[in-house]
Amino acid sequence: MSTENIVDLTDPTGIVKINNVLPKLADQLNHAVDELGLALSEAQLRALLLYLDKLLLWNKAYNLTAITQPVEALTKHIVDCLAVLPHLPSGSLLDIGTGAGLPAVIIAICQPERQCSALDSNQKKIRFIRQVVSELKLANVRPIASRIEAHNETYEVVTSRAFASLTDFVTLAEPRMQSQGQLCAMKGRPPEPDELAQLQARWQIEVLPLMVPKLNESRNLVNLRLNNL
Repeated sequence: MSTENIVDLTDPTGIVKINNVLPKLADQLNHAVDELGLALSEAQLRALLLYLDKLLLWNKAYNLTAITQPVEALTKHIVDCLAVLPHLPSGSLLDIGTGAGLPAVIIAICQPERQCSALDSNQKKIRFIRQVVSELKLANVRPIASRIEAHNETYEVVTSRAFASLTDFVTLAEPRMQSQGQLCAMKGRPPEPDELAQLQARWQIEVLPLMVPKLNESRNLVNLRLNNL
């Protein structure tokens, strides 16, 4: 890597909220990326830390997260989203109920070639995403303030994070999925057998246990494709 592309992850420029623990966060993020086998540039790692700073800085105004400690937020938000990257199919992506942009903004930072639409009905959270997208100069993120039922475009990949019910997510997401597309649901615990049984007549379902560095909690990614594909 040429020297002009090297970015100091501990440089406090532009950092407001996480300045006191920035070296610790940078080190933890570097180790997590290595454990996940991701190839991210220093600029991308820096963008992830800047996003975390904006998330915590604007949290009180926009009600973005209940997690306010930087180290915990890095693990449970940033690294949690990074863990799904190796398992996502390529193509245009819609993130339903994106909240503060998780995972849409994280995916966009790490995969600049992918167009990501971040949809949420909460206007304040979409305003936050617009602000952070502008500050981080993310040309591949489109914030959408809408209910999913009112959104008419289709995508190759539709994601959600911690959606209350897998069956509800599938019902809402399928109309927004292109014919050869895939649904990807980030879950804590794996789906219950009866929930999977309701879907298996129409869907090929793959439940992938995820390893999230520094997180001792269950995480799973549920990938669904229509059976006739």
